[in-house]
Amino acid sequence: MPEIQLKEICEESYHGLKKVCREVEKFLNSNTLAQLVQSSPEPEEYDEYYSNYLSDLRHLLVNCENAYERLGICLRRAQFNKEFAEEALYHVYHSCVNLFFYPKGEVYEEDGRNSYTGRDAIIFRKEVTPPLKELTLGLSKIFEYLRDELQYYETDYITMKRMSAAR
Repeated sequence: MPEIQLKEICEESYHGLKKVCREVEKFLNSNTLAQLVQSSPEPEEYDEYYSNYLSDLRHLLVNCENAYERLGICLRRAQFNKEFAEEALYHVYHSCVNLFFYPKGEVYEEDGRNSYTGRDAIIFRKEVTPPLKELTLGLSKIFEYLRDELQYYETDYITMKRMSAAR
């Protein structure tokens, strides 16, 4: 991939992750497990669900902050390091994008068929509060874009690394 295009993808990913971090941190700072559970129709059924949801959001935030910092380092260097940038983007794809679409607590899932119909691709396992639904659906747009831009790093980056290690 040409260096200019690689740098553009790094910048777009940097700005996307910055927005993700800002939104998730804002949500986590203003909502507690107790508040979410109390606002649900059946609090006793939602305690574990929201606990898993918040845990997934905290993991996502940490991974996105780490990837955001790596991209920032990459973009601030006087000499753009192509190898470091490719590694950072690979990390974004595998540690952020995949973590969003495949949450450990399985609180939602993606139905790719919905994206073709114009509906939201995220299907929640249980009905969630409007702010949490809004946050998740907003993040899905950012991560869909990042996934489309970074799909190259799913297989080609590893193949390239293996080939260079075999030499």
